[in-house]
Amino acid sequence: MAVYAMVHIDVTNPEEYAKYAELAGPAVAKYGGTFLARGGECLQMEGQGRARNVIIRFADWDAAKGFYNGPEYQEALAHGLPAAEREYTFVEGV
Repeated sequence: MAVYAMVHIDVTNPEEYAKYAELAGPAVAKYGGTFLARGGECLQMEGQGRARNVIIRFADWDAAKGFYNGPEYQEALAHGLPAAEREYTFVEGV
């Protein structure tokens, strides 16, 4: 069953975050992930929102966790975490 990454982001250091983005995209692809939404227009209807929102589809939990914990994405996070405030959640599809 598909697993979706839902990421809500406010970038605080655009230059450093660009390094994260350069590394994160290929890491997503390596683990079979597909971007369904990636920073497009967003309309926050309830609660506190973030400026950037991303949704990624993975085939299953193993692929999603393999991606997040893999060396490629961990390298990206070394740039991304200090450069943004964000929430990152995996959710099982229906």
